[in-house]
Amino acid sequence: MRLTRRLALALTGLAFVAAPLAALPARAADVTVFAAASLKEALGAATATYKAKTGKPVAVSYAASSALAKQIEAGAPADIFFSADLDWMDELAKKGLIDPSTRTTLLGNTLVLVAPKDSAATITIGKNSPLAAALGADGKLAMGAVASVPAGKYGKASLTALGVWDAVAPHVAEADNVRGALAFVARGEAPFGIVYGTDAKAEPGVKVVGTFPEDSHPPIVYPIALVKASSNPDARAFLDWLVSPEARPAFEQAGFTVIGSQG
Repeated sequence: MRLTRRLALALTGLAFVAAPLAALPARAADVTVFAAASLKEALGAATATYKAKTGKPVAVSYAASSALAKQIEAGAPADIFFSADLDWMDELAKKGLIDPSTRTTLLGNTLVLVAPKDSAATITIGKNSPLAAALGADGKLAMGAVASVPAGKYGKASLTALGVWDAVAPHVAEADNVRGALAFVARGEAPFGIVYGTDAKAEPGVKVVGTFPEDSHPPIVYPIALVKASSNPDARAFLDWLVSPEARPAFEQAGFTVIGSQG
């Protein structure tokens, strides 16, 4: 079920839901990064540190990985793509749109069930979890779009593996990206939502009710690579810095696991 018109309009007010090309503050010389919405705090801290160190600003556009990948396919002027799953990076790789020699699987994350911070709800996440019963007749389960947004895809995979997808599917309210789903819960407009562990940590308006088993969904990893069409000479230097030990604290403080493997 898609979000109601009222909720959809409310979510479009979030800065990272706006079309990246319209929102970018980049100047011609800035490195431009297209990054998954869930990276907002961590990458924001990393870019601030980089600017303080080098004097070079970085412009970042946050949205669903699916939306960003499609914009790169359409010729959007991005220098770096930082995805929340392998599928969308693979999609660009198949079309020859990234530089494969620069591709690194940099981060890992967890998938959690959240509720509004003042909720008294308790639920056990596992096989045949009583999530549908906890939602009741009219409660919504906020998720990223399950056909395209990485967090939504991971969430559907986990719910399917746990045997509860069919029961909760009629209650799902899909958002354009994971931060939209997070906002839906934080405002109290849904009793539960499925987001990343890092999202929950960044939003004081929610609390974690449970964590989905790692073996119930594909590994949640974040690959990064240079966009092949980039002609910005500073882009490679920034990418190299992001995968270096200097950038590690920004990601770890936000709750990510730093993997840092090639491929």
